[in-house]
Amino acid sequence: MSEPLLDVRDLERHFDGVKAVDGISFSVAHGEVVSIIGPNGSGKTTTLNLVTGTFRPNSGTIALEGERIERADSARIAEHGIARTFQNGRVFATLSVADNIEVGLHSTLTANRPFRRLSNVFLLRWIPLLAELYIAIVGTPASRREQAEIAAVVESEIDRFEARLGPRRDDPAYSLSYANRRRTEIARALALAPKLLVLDEPTAGMNQSETAEVLEQLLELKAAGQTILLVEHKLDLVMAVSDRVIVMDGGRIIAEGRPDEVRTNAAVVEAYLGRRRGLGGVDLK
Repeated sequence: MSEPLLDVRDLERHFDGVKAVDGISFSVAHGEVVSIIGPNGSGKTTTLNLVTGTFRPNSGTIALEGERIERADSARIAEHGIARTFQNGRVFATLSVADNIEVGLHSTLTANRPFRRLSNVFLLRWIPLLAELYIAIVGTPASRREQAEIAAVVESEIDRFEARLGPRRDDPAYSLSYANRRRTEIARALALAPKLLVLDEPTAGMNQSETAEVLEQLLELKAAGQTILLVEHKLDLVMAVSDRVIVMDGGRIIAEGRPDEVRTNAAVVEAYLGRRRGLGGVDLK
């Protein structure tokens, strides 16, 4: 079997003695859509934070294409090819939609960020800063070509949400509706052309029609081969888009399998409701 894109082994994270993530292991294959579901406080978002470098684990390993990343920070992990959105939505309020998306490409820059490896060396950080300032003021043929490439990527991502974001490409993010701020955040993550797209409740706060739009876009990404790790409470969406579903409760994985297998798992029903009945529009019987 081929090596998984993401491989998580025996992952643990404690907060003041409480095990938010308690020894979980799972993998995500290339081109697979894997969803993590579970009751509030089950450890879903903490797991995403560990995978994306927001937190560091107390123990366990995380490997992307065989390379260990559990001790890397968020910036390095983005450079490795993992992009994410956040549960509460994070955009730069005073930047335009286009500028917000462009920010997502920062980790891919080369001509506009010379000597960027030195930015991790405390005594030498001034070198890339001066180089970037020079290029910003004077410019080079290579930096101008790279800027044109960035502009093309930004336009491509705006086109992905053309009906919603196209007319607002130059509007500041603070003026957008909640749903359009979420779309801007997703477009920013996709601009990176990530190996793994990590989405934390992308439809939170959206109504039924807006959720249906996101589902359609996720299905398009899936058809294009995008690997996705998703946390989502709307189980209709989860069941429609996922190849595999992981269920967490109390920081542990209590079930894992195809959507049709998970929806009939007694432990899953018990974790959510304590009795056998429908959940979120999905019949679990």
